Amino acid sequence: MGSVTVEAIGDGWYLVADDGRRWRVAVARDADRRWVFVEGEVAILAVADRHSSPRPKAKSEGGVTAPMPATVVAVNAAAGQSVKHGETLIVLEAMKMELPIRAPHDGVVKAVHCVKGELVQPGVNLLEFM
Repeated sequence: MGSVTVEAIGDGWYLVADDGRRWRVAVARDADRRWVFVEGEVAILAVADRHSSPRPKAKSEGGVTAPMPATVVAVNAAAGQSVKHGETLIVLEAMKMELPIRAPHDGVVKAVHCVKGELVQPGVNLLEFM
């Protein structure tokens, strides 16, 4: 691994370079977490605080959640609809980038808990599977 450089390019975006490879990376944050988006993947990092214990991460068994705070720009699934693994169910927008939320497995949509234009938070179910 050669030298790594990180350059802020504005609005939460960074250009990371290493040995001739370059990535555009987006970072969003609140008081407790950082969301890092790179190459279609999102990592959630907890910020350590010596004065408090960490909060448990919200689970979404049988559903899908937003990976970071975002706005719903499209809902492509409805209750009762059969979906295939990898199918785009919901499209979110965060920091001027679109985040497709895909079906984690084949299944049937039980309920949709968001609408276009809604601001959603991480860890909250957007859609449930049967």
